[in-house]
Amino acid sequence: MNTRAVTHIIGFLGADPDLRHTTSGRPVANLRIATTERWKDKAGVQQEHTEWHRVVAWGNLGEVVAKYLHKGSLVSVTGRPRTRKFTDKESVERVAYEVMADEVLFLDRAEKQPPEEESPPPAGEDVPF
Repeated sequence: MNTRAVTHIIGFLGADPDLRHTTSGRPVANLRIATTERWKDKAGVQQEHTEWHRVVAWGNLGEVVAKYLHKGSLVSVTGRPRTRKFTDKESVERVAYEVMADEVLFLDRAEKQPPEEESPPPAGEDVPF
């Protein structure tokens, strides 16, 4: 039996997608997505907590999201969670928690959707780490 973890996020982009290309020319887009939880505490005071999610979209999916999404876009992302260790510019070891996007649905109004022929194919690109 083959099982894998899946993450599903619905939220708003906090910035325009950042599209780059690897040295081999493969496109990769980085997204920052905010999800906000609101509740009233025991005293009846409105509380709010925003969580930021890093999402990585490779290949055609990365190109499409970079072309059609912008800061404030509402999206639904399904993908695989990943943990990546790296050393920052100050030589401090850091850990990044990311979602490798398999599918990104645009939840804004229909006129902002990409044309059907440019829609990204289903997931399947492996991410080299």
